[in-house]
Formats: sequence, structure tokens, C-alpha cells
Amino acid sequence: MEQRIKDNLKDIVGEDNFTDSLIDMIAYSKDASEFTHRPEAAVWPTCTEETASVLKLANDERFPVVARGAGTSLAGLAVPEQGGLIMDMGRMDKILEINIEDRLVVVQPGVVYADLDKQLAPHGFCFPPDPASGSVCTLGGNVATNAGGIKGAKYGTTKDYVLALEVAMPDGRVLRTGSRCMKTSSGYDLTKLFVGSEGTLGVITEITLKINPKPPLLSTAMGMFDDLEDAGRAVSEIMHSGILPCALEIVDQQTLRAINQNTDLNLPEVEAILVAETDGYTQEETEYQIEKVADIFRRNNASTVRRADDRQEAEALWTARKSAYGVMARINNNLFVEDLAVPMSKVPTMLRAISDIAKKYDLKIPTVGHAGDGNLHPCISCDATDAEEMARVEKASKELFEKVTELRGTLTGEHGIGMAKAPIMWMEHDELSMEIMRNIKQVFDPNNILNPGKMGL
Repeated sequence: MEQRIKDNLKDIVGEDNFTDSLIDMIAYSKDASEFTHRPEAAVWPTCTEETASVLKLANDERFPVVARGAGTSLAGLAVPEQGGLIMDMGRMDKILEINIEDRLVVVQPGVVYADLDKQLAPHGFCFPPDPASGSVCTLGGNVATNAGGIKGAKYGTTKDYVLALEVAMPDGRVLRTGSRCMKTSSGYDLTKLFVGSEGTLGVITEITLKINPKPPLLSTAMGMFDDLEDAGRAVSEIMHSGILPCALEIVDQQTLRAINQNTDLNLPEVEAILVAETDGYTQEETEYQIEKVADIFRRNNASTVRRADDRQEAEALWTARKSAYGVMARINNNLFVEDLAVPMSKVPTMLRAISDIAKKYDLKIPTVGHAGDGNLHPCISCDATDAEEMARVEKASKELFEKVTELRGTLTGEHGIGMAKAPIMWMEHDELSMEIMRNIKQVFDPNNILNPGKMGL
């Protein structure tokens, strides 16, 4: 990047909001994934006008721009594959409006999920998607990736709550989409087009979100299964039983072994554990729901079913699920956290396929996931410096997603395509679909300056 361009960037955002120092470039060279590539400079815009002006400069000078939130992506979404400029949206972090009467909030993209949650709590409201990285991830990143979390089975993902957006376009214009209404049928749904677009069409500068009342009561149960398929069948039966748990999570045997090796929890190393939670406004309501879930656990051969009598016991039951990623990261030097989803009826089949593929390629693939919406996270533990092992990892990953597409599943339930899945987009999307996506990209970003190299576009 030429010095004159850097000087122009400083003129737009100010000296204090520009950096090209080596230490910052190294920090911005990666996100939470295993991918890495160094940018040439970074800026922190503080308003929509600065964001739009930076993009216009980039478009005129033809250098790539990667918008970044907290860098929690596990798919390489925030890695600047072609160098260029990182646009860190973290300083646009204001909650602009909380409107309980209209059931909405208006926020800037740098607002942290947990901070919004804290501001909504006194009103008895919440923004439900609840991603696992909620304590640090930003709402702009949530929208760009259509983030989900453990409550997806009942409350859906980010796309179900985005009402309107303000977006800076590559040519410097500012687009406003959607409305403040709970529903609209007016024109093409441009708002949803940007949700999950991974920063390839524009940079989000303002978000209007629908919010929900937060049920005050929770009930929790755990089922332990000696057979993986029994656990999968329990998940499938629960989800068409008339009960919608607010969370239904799975932890498999390899994960349980890793937890026991790295903690003092001393969990039974059964083939799978399911943790379920129901919510409501009366104790009778939540108790009825969780007892029905527990009955389904028993009917599907759970060796043990445990109920929590209070929140302290509930947290103890959740400990296995919440500690999973931390302990899996200790198994080996590298951890590739995969993300897939299959139809609910195919959860048992997919769980067994993951286990069989791990054995076939002599790999450790501990699996956790949001079983309630068919979203599983096989985590391939490996040593990236071992060429022979990495060859097996590549074959296992290919076979894994061949099985996903065979079951009419999707390559990613919530992490996005990014760099991780870009080479295999063809597995899920036919050539016509890819052509239409490329044409949309061309309309919004004709010079391909926005997050190039992502989504296979």
C-alpha cells in the first residue's frame, strides 16, 4: 500500500484511528481460526461517514477491505486473504436506542453481544441468539455471519431478528434497508441479503434488531447414553414431541474423555450426553416441559437421567458442555472446529458417521453441538506440522461433508463459509446458484474490494 493512500486514510479517520505498525498487523493477521495472512494497514472508523469514505477510497484505488468485529470467527472470515486494509468496527460501539414499546433496539456494529444483553436485562428483554462467544463477539459480526447459539432450536438465529440495516457501499453511498415494523412485504428483502453475507457486499454501520421478552424460569435435565444412536433418536423425538426446549446440546464420548483428562469432573465416559433446558413463565410450565424431555431420554435407553433442583445444580449439569472447547484445544497442537447441520431426522446418522470417519482415519474428532436444530461441531484434533496426519485430516474432512450433502444438510449452520469452506461450496450449491451469487456480488461490489476470497465468490 502506497504511502499516499495511507496518508489519505489518516485524513479520513484521523491519526489515532490508523495503524500500520508491525505488532498490529500481526494481531490482525488472524482470527480464531487456523488461517493467517497479514494486512498492510488498519483503521478504526467512528461513524458511517468515515466508513463510507474509506470504502470509496478503496474502490477508487482498488485495494481490498476486510471489515472486522472481535475476530472470533472459526472459518477465517476476518483474515485478510489478499492483504489490504482491515476495517475494525470496534470503536462504533454505541447502543443508540432501546425501545421496549416497539420491541426493538438500534445499535452500532461494534456493540458486544453481552453488553446489549446487560442493558436489556432490567427491562426483562433479550436478544435471543446467544452465540457461544457472546461475552466478546460484536453484533456486526453476528449479522455478517448470521450467528446462532445454544438457543437456536427454539429462538432461531440472527436473521430472525434483523429488522433494518444501514450499510456503507463500496462506492461511498449509504444504503438503508428494511423498516422498524415487525413485518413488511415491501420490495425485495435486501436486509436478509446482507445477513450472512460475510462482509462481501457492504459494511454494516447500524443495526435495528427485534428483541424478545425473556422468560424468567428455567428447568434443566441431563441424559447419559451408552449408544450414540439412542442419543440421536432422543433428539429427533424431542423436537417433534410438541416440546421446544430452549437448549438441547450434545457432548460425545471423545469430548468426555478429553474433559476427564484435563479436569477433575470425572464424568461417565458414555457414548453421548444430552443436556436440555426448558423455559417459561411459571414453574409448572417449565417443569412439565422438562419432565417430558426426561421421559423421552428414558424411553430412548438413557442409562442415567439427572434433573437439576436449582440454578447451582443446573450449572453443574452444563459444565461438561461449556468446558468442551477449552479441553479439546489441549488434545493436540491444532483444532479445526467444523460446523455442519443436517435435518433433524438425520442427526443419529450423522453422529454415527462422524464416529466412523474418526476411526477410519485414526483421528480424534470430539463432537459437541446444538443438537436441537441439527447443528453439530465435529472438532478435528491434529498436528498441522505432521504432513501424513494432515493428509488424513483432509480426506476425513472431505468425507465428512460428502456425508452432510448426501443427507441434504448444509456446509455451515452458524460459522459461515469464509476461507474454510470456500473450496467446497460446490458440494452444496450447483453452478446456477453460484453464478447468481457471483452476479449479486458483481452488482454490489464490481471491483471485488470487499473481503475477497471468501464464500467461493
